[in-house]
Amino acid sequence: MLLQLKLIISLPFNFFPALRKRTSQSCVKKHGEAKAVTRQTLSSTPSSTSSSKRSQVNISSLPKRLESKPTQPLPEGRRRCRGVWTKSSSRVSASGNLMEPSRRDTDRRGSGGKGSVAHPSENNQIQPDSENDCKDIIRPDVPDNQTKHKAYLWCKEFLHGAWKSIDEDDFQISIIRGGLSNKLFLCALPEKQPSIGDEPRNVLLRLYGQILQGADAMVLESVMFAILAERELGPKLYGIFPQGRLEQFVPSRKLSTDELSVPGIFAEIAEKIARFHGMRMPFNKEPKWLFGTMEKYMDQVLQLTFTREHHLRNFSRLLSYNLPQEMDSLKCLLESTPSPVVFCHNDLQEGNILLLSGRENTDRQRLMLIDFEYSSYSYRGFDFGNFFCEWTYDYTYDKFPFFITNTKNYPTKAQQMHFFQSYLLESHAGFENLNEDDQLKLKEDMLVEVNRFALASHFFWGLWSIIQAKISTIEFGYMEYAMARFDAYFELKKKLMV
Repeated sequence: MLLQLKLIISLPFNFFPALRKRTSQSCVKKHGEAKAVTRQTLSSTPSSTSSSKRSQVNISSLPKRLESKPTQPLPEGRRRCRGVWTKSSSRVSASGNLMEPSRRDTDRRGSGGKGSVAHPSENNQIQPDSENDCKDIIRPDVPDNQTKHKAYLWCKEFLHGAWKSIDEDDFQISIIRGGLSNKLFLCALPEKQPSIGDEPRNVLLRLYGQILQGADAMVLESVMFAILAERELGPKLYGIFPQGRLEQFVPSRKLSTDELSVPGIFAEIAEKIARFHGMRMPFNKEPKWLFGTMEKYMDQVLQLTFTREHHLRNFSRLLSYNLPQEMDSLKCLLESTPSPVVFCHNDLQEGNILLLSGRENTDRQRLMLIDFEYSSYSYRGFDFGNFFCEWTYDYTYDKFPFFITNTKNYPTKAQQMHFFQSYLLESHAGFENLNEDDQLKLKEDMLVEVNRFALASHFFWGLWSIIQAKISTIEFGYMEYAMARFDAYFELKKKLMV
């Protein structure tokens, strides 16, 4: 299978959108001046590493409290008319109060002109929310019968040994929580079924979300997945099909959000990322993915329409920020921000980092990166900025909207510098031989780079989540999450003074 996939590499890769536009010299000059101000602001931030009193790298309070839901693309499914649950600085204290819309400064709102769009109520009849629209979303505990039947057939067709003779009634399947882009299931042989050869007794079934389906995306990710598996940097690939794939089930557990800030763990994550960034992959080396994908998402968002009252209210709030103009400003800023182009994961968060079973008490080689569907050649700063943003989001909450934000968990300057130290020791030969001033200069430059690209993380996943709210069948408060990410974007932008 791997040889077949490698043959596909020679095909043209049309998956990535067009190259970014070049910026004017005035843009570079403007944000070049801002860079010095940003570094000074970041450097002046206290750097306590205490988990109970985390002072932030000048990015103290990320997302503010949000209002209820906004957007959605095809079927307008069940959504709950309630705001985001927040977590206090102590462990997990949930607040179920309705959230008021955050008040934005007038310069954040659209005033017509470039990028302005028609009000979503035009040509649509507004319908009041029904009782069903405001019911709690309850996640199912078991797969539906259709999914179970399809999973049985895929396992029987793609796997060998005992899987060929298993009865459907004996086939075991359970839901794996935590996927926001895909649906995940654990498929297993029954205990009474003896193995015939070296077939796996457990496999992971991944069903692609709507936003990832398509021939180009499937080919690219399948090739990538197979290469990483061959290099022992990811799980083995057992089967691919248009709707998803079967892959090795690695005995492990996903990291928790709180574990991202454990020094030994985030130091090893930095080392893993450094090796990932150092890989040579047979894909387009131009950094087209980030802004090309954001432009594609923006086009889709601007074509959405809603009729339900709470959808319309929240969608109108998002459009009032004049997102196309805001994205142009962000592109201008990042084009003036030096950041190496490397092979990036692009979705580094606790759910995509496994703690391998049996290695919990070791100091090294206990983690594995997974889920490479967004991986591509891109800017190093995005991987780091995205990872730091994920310290503030916990996706394991079991009530709507199924995530919690903790604004105090964004890494402090000291934590970020520790992370950069571990990364540079792994990725830059001779870094340990540099004098202290040169090492500090490299890390200070990364501090500016990464926190600017954290803006792109908020913007990217904000757009992504608006679309998911329309098309995804995964039970998650995507619209609430979109609001959280854009609130965080504007708060961070204010802190960075850019």
